[in-house]
Amino acid sequence: MSLSFTPPAWLAKVGRRLPCGLVSLHGVAGLELARKLAGLTPPAELNGHAYAITVSDLGLRHVFRCEHGRFRPVFQAGADVSLSLTATLSDFIALGQGTLDADTLFFQRRLMISGDTELGLIVKNWLDASQRPAWLARLFGQA
Repeated sequence: MSLSFTPPAWLAKVGRRLPCGLVSLHGVAGLELARKLAGLTPPAELNGHAYAITVSDLGLRHVFRCEHGRFRPVFQAGADVSLSLTATLSDFIALGQGTLDADTLFFQRRLMISGDTELGLIVKNWLDASQRPAWLARLFGQA
């Protein structure tokens, strides 16, 4: 079962008004939790680059850096990023669960990628190769 969730339009309006630093802190907290609990270790090629993940239907833009294998928030809303990924919450969850892959989402125009294409391929291959923890499937009723 994949998560099918369409938030109300007003939620995206609220999300777009939230300060970048606040959104980024929460996004980084999730990435760091995944890194520590699930062994989500970013490849060395990601170090020193800034990234943006935009959850389009929630109006949220998480901006972060990868430094020495750890994720760190970026507090400037207009910060330059090396790679930007945009999709809906449901599509990001499906990507994280491994029920859909980045290629499928990209070719269905549900995942937008901009920036450094080589870095994008590294991220895609890393996500495809990452082992998903069992608790992630249970969290969304896939056990």
